[in-house]
Amino acid sequence: MTSTSTTPRGTDRQQAARDHLWMHMARHSTLTGGGTVPVITRGEGHMIYDDAGKGYIDGLSGLFVVQVGHGRAELAEAAARQAEKLPFMPLWSYAHEPAIDLAERLAHYAPGDLNRVFFTTGGGEAVESAWKLAKQYFKLTGKPGKTKVISRAVAYHGTPQGALSITSIPGMKTPFEPLVPGTFRVPNTNFYRAPQEHAGNEKEFGLWAAERIREAIEFEGPESVAAVFLEPVQNSGGCFPPPPGYFQRVREICDEYDVLLVSDEVICAFGRIGSMFACDDFGYVPDIITCAKGLTSGYSPLGAMIASDRLFEPFSRGDTTFYHGYTFGGHPVSAAVAMANLDIFEREGLNRHVKENAPAFRSTLERLLDLPIVGDVRGEGYFYGIELVKDKATKETFTEEESEHLLRGYLSGALFDAGLYCRADDRGDPVVQLAPPLTIGQKEFDQIESILRSVLTEGLNHL
Repeated sequence: MTSTSTTPRGTDRQQAARDHLWMHMARHSTLTGGGTVPVITRGEGHMIYDDAGKGYIDGLSGLFVVQVGHGRAELAEAAARQAEKLPFMPLWSYAHEPAIDLAERLAHYAPGDLNRVFFTTGGGEAVESAWKLAKQYFKLTGKPGKTKVISRAVAYHGTPQGALSITSIPGMKTPFEPLVPGTFRVPNTNFYRAPQEHAGNEKEFGLWAAERIREAIEFEGPESVAAVFLEPVQNSGGCFPPPPGYFQRVREICDEYDVLLVSDEVICAFGRIGSMFACDDFGYVPDIITCAKGLTSGYSPLGAMIASDRLFEPFSRGDTTFYHGYTFGGHPVSAAVAMANLDIFEREGLNRHVKENAPAFRSTLERLLDLPIVGDVRGEGYFYGIELVKDKATKETFTEEESEHLLRGYLSGALFDAGLYCRADDRGDPVVQLAPPLTIGQKEFDQIESILRSVLTEGLNHL
């Protein structure tokens, strides 16, 4: 199937894209002089198709989003039914049925006493909401100085001003400074590049990394620190899973200093690691969960901040109000789509499917370790990063110029041309990231590995 080559106004669609579409996180200089914009027109299952009809494995689920795969008619039908019944109603002191039903369902999935669901339209808004809630909660409970936030090196938590302040990628922050003050960094859990004294013992490394959080809290002063924001598996930098015991020690530290633990599961929730919420996969109960992406499998925008009963309690009495909200947060059409999406999860056993097939996905990708350019394969569930190195024996990475040439000059285009949509990323050391739809199995694992092997084998020839 191919799309028409012109817009409704009769303009060449490629030219219209170059002239009018401001793409996200994109270098538009590549389009000057007639560069081509890849145009994706449809999806089916784990495949996407461009306007010439060529198919690609969606190795990134769009952007860690399309958990149940493309082309699910029942999700479109759920949206249409709700739009016909009630197309819009805000949650500003009123409620609607889809939001009530979805809030109850998410509270049921969440661990511990995380029973209060605040809807947003996406993940960055959920993170923003969590920091604002943490600040106001401590003001209401007699600890107004607790405003600071700790996050990890190279971590990404969103683009709104508050969430961007928590983000730890200098290149993404500098253009928008000054940002919200009061954010601080600790080491991440990249075991592949652990300090030499901890390189041989993953659990010891994890406890070392957790203790850096304790040190940061003590250095800043426990009376000033409100929250620690951590992804279960850190995305930016290339899928850093938590070492054994890491989150258990972080939970103890947060409890000791009365600091909130925020589990940023915008990527990791809804089966990406296995369970509905990845904190369950790693055995800890946070105070807040932030989530989005897979909640609707991308069929409609929706995010959520899920908070504990303890954090909601000050807002349940008197005239206290959380003066925060979004016009489209908890949109009735999006909430209805989320309910239908979660029905698919339960009916098809997708959480179980991921848990049963994740070891095979890992072992298939680990075959690539025989390539001289592949230094590390890491991740959990259906979420993996493949770190590329110049020297495997020494773990020497590429220079900035080499990385630019390898990733953007060759790999991104070569992988796409070979039929695999994924991410070649250098926010940290160079990696290829994979997060395919949760419906795939060994056949697709083998196809992904075959494409990666062919393209990466050529990689060193393009430096």
